[in-house]
Amino acid sequence: MLSTAYSPWFILLCLAVGAGYATLLYSAKAPWSRAVNYGLAALRFVVVSFLCLLLLSPFIKTTTTRTEAPTVVLAVDNSQSVSLFTPQAALSQLATGLPRLAATLRDKGFRVETRTLTQPETTPDSLRFTANRTDLNKLLADSREANADHNLAAVVLLSDGIVNQGQSPQFSEFGFPVFGVALGDTIPKKDLRLTDAVYNRVAFSGNKFPLETEIGYEGYAGGAATVEVREGGRVLEARRVALPPGRRRIKTTFQLTAPAPGKRRYEVRVVPQAGEFTVLNNARTVFIEVVKGKLRVLLAGAAPHPDLKALRAAILANNNFDLTLSVAGVGQPLPPAATFDVAVLHQLPARGGLGQDLLARVRAARVPVLYVLGAQSDFSAYSQLATGLSVQPRGAQTDDVTPLPNAGFARFPVEEESRRRFGQYPPAQVPFGDLRLGNGAEAALWQQVGRLPTQKPLLVFSSPTTTPRTATLLAENTWQWRLQEATAHDDRPEAYDRLIARTLQLLTQNANKKRLDVYPTQDVFGTQDDVTLGAETYNAVFERIYDQKITLTLTDSAQRPRTVTFTNPADGSPLHLGPLPAGLYRYQARATLGGQAQQAAGELLVQNQPLEAQESRADHRLLAQLSRRSGGQLYYPPQLDKLAQDIEKANFKPVISSEEDLKDLINLKWLFFALLGLLAAEWATRKYQGGI
Repeated sequence: MLSTAYSPWFILLCLAVGAGYATLLYSAKAPWSRAVNYGLAALRFVVVSFLCLLLLSPFIKTTTTRTEAPTVVLAVDNSQSVSLFTPQAALSQLATGLPRLAATLRDKGFRVETRTLTQPETTPDSLRFTANRTDLNKLLADSREANADHNLAAVVLLSDGIVNQGQSPQFSEFGFPVFGVALGDTIPKKDLRLTDAVYNRVAFSGNKFPLETEIGYEGYAGGAATVEVREGGRVLEARRVALPPGRRRIKTTFQLTAPAPGKRRYEVRVVPQAGEFTVLNNARTVFIEVVKGKLRVLLAGAAPHPDLKALRAAILANNNFDLTLSVAGVGQPLPPAATFDVAVLHQLPARGGLGQDLLARVRAARVPVLYVLGAQSDFSAYSQLATGLSVQPRGAQTDDVTPLPNAGFARFPVEEESRRRFGQYPPAQVPFGDLRLGNGAEAALWQQVGRLPTQKPLLVFSSPTTTPRTATLLAENTWQWRLQEATAHDDRPEAYDRLIARTLQLLTQNANKKRLDVYPTQDVFGTQDDVTLGAETYNAVFERIYDQKITLTLTDSAQRPRTVTFTNPADGSPLHLGPLPAGLYRYQARATLGGQAQQAAGELLVQNQPLEAQESRADHRLLAQLSRRSGGQLYYPPQLDKLAQDIEKANFKPVISSEEDLKDLINLKWLFFALLGLLAAEWATRKYQGGI
């Protein structure tokens, strides 16, 4: 349909202009016949009228009508539990019935799509039940989102109802009926399984630490099971646990002694018994970091100050710290026998020699120190302590600043949430003057004045090779930071506390004498996980360097080696090895850094994660509730033909949609050539007839 924004009078005017032009041009006596003259006048009339009409910007409106068939999604739970616990007869019925169901629905005019937990689109005859976890809520939500532009009528959910990841789907609203098809077996299998292991990931060397295990059982009630804790194939402790009748789970707790510091790998195992359906769920691996006792922290101040209370609260928030507080001239002096691993000195050294005895004790102990500077600090004495920072203030003038993380500082991370909270802190006072970093020193935080970021340091760490290590925080009244954060975040000043804790941990960690460090990015990988290794390289003064060629040899338990060559990029992305078969792998990495050969070694564990073997009893009640709440019904594999009939009887309607398209007439290329053809025809006729 041709339309224009102008009234019909303008169109009549265009026709009048064309008629007048043609009349004026062809009213005089011509050397050709009257018929030819009328034909030429008609051509000129059409061309001129149409050109005038194009000046009015006419457009063509087209309407396209589309009919979209209703869509039925076959959402298949392809998890391992389905193949492990579904009777073989039901699996055979599913293998033959599902393709027939899809074909029947297509014949009835439905659009059919098949989805699984692991594949957004597949075919009913190519299902493999290999998924190692089940999130039915995500499967249904993804089905809805993928068909947001389609006429989604219903979803057929084929599952055993066992959910071990994500939220339970019966509490969600999806906006379409769910027709459940119940797989699995509601009859419990005779089985022992280790359902949970609860433990602290950090233990102190020489101390006892608890390891709580939970044993699930079916068919063994009234008997007993043996639970073992192993390390490197050696049984550390074994316990006989009674399995009371009338229950399905029982807990028991081991008290183990933490060995020497380092990362320890323990295996907790329920000893298999005769008649067990599967032993895939009988063991779990736990990793515990054993550290050298609690870190003894001395918090010393030149005088009472609100900052001391904030620092004390931040230190005590970490269970790995043991705190001693001492303020010059207040309370009992520091006992002569007191020892500590790290010191936090608030405004020490101080003007007037205040707190010199505390400062002398710390310097004699040669422990790492965090200096917190303020108005009472003696900056001349501080600048002589070789902390990696020189401070030359200009009188008593100060700047009001907030912390800004240095993106180039890699010794500890700063999360995005912490960055956001730092930006909300009230300003703290720092000395205004000349601040200079020494060799090897790095700023973890810069000063931000209002909204203006600067390159002035706020939190500085000395070179990693400095002994003892030092850090300096130039801000006074940081108690306001912690108070503001606690007020805004339900008494959880996590960013402030984490900053103080990481500063102390970095000061006290063992110096990394390895210039090449290669490590797994997680404790244990599953057989379907992408196994990744991180890599760090350092130069001779232990500064991070990148893009170094590293050769890694990975050896499995059968002593079969695999060699990979890679570089460590500046963005920190790890080496991706892809999924690996279950087993314990050892690796050795080699690199040449600054002309010197360096190497690193370690091990990584890949195991079959028994998540899908933890629960053998199908949850058909969940499927029934989900189907009923959404307006569908529950079926079983022999009823797939009836399911197709019921979907057809539900009378799902196709969606008819129309779409209008407006296109300016002047943009049609064929119109240009048509007008050009008319003018050419007129010119050729005139020439042929002897005109000009």
